[in-house]
Amino acid sequence: MDTVAILKAFNESSKNTLMETLDIEYVALGDDFLTAKMPVNSKVHQPYGQLHGGATAALAESVGSAASNFFIDSKTQFVNGIQLSINHIKSKREGVVFATAKNIHKGKTTHLWEVRIVDENDNLISVAKMTNIVLNINKEH
Repeated sequence: MDTVAILKAFNESSKNTLMETLDIEYVALGDDFLTAKMPVNSKVHQPYGQLHGGATAALAESVGSAASNFFIDSKTQFVNGIQLSINHIKSKREGVVFATAKNIHKGKTTHLWEVRIVDENDNLISVAKMTNIVLNINKEH
């Protein structure tokens, strides 16, 4: 597995998407995880100057969805997120957060992910659980 090439492909596929808007970048890949990072600045703040929970959720869903692509045949299948649950543990005003998705269940039609979001000091910021559905590509999609 050429992790550098895979991460580059994921980052290139983020052009002109929400991931690019939020400066989300895929940075690490292993046999059982995918990690992305996002800077914490005014672009992702809520009005009180803290990391917006919606931006954190977008980060979690992005990395959880991307990770499912390793377990499908992308020529005949695609993945859609169908459920996201997230708990925000600690606030963050500046710096960087890292989201790491680890698989809990990889079935033929559903994948379940735990996504832990930590800051650059390894402080737990949020924990998410995400479910993806695996669908077959047809003329309607």
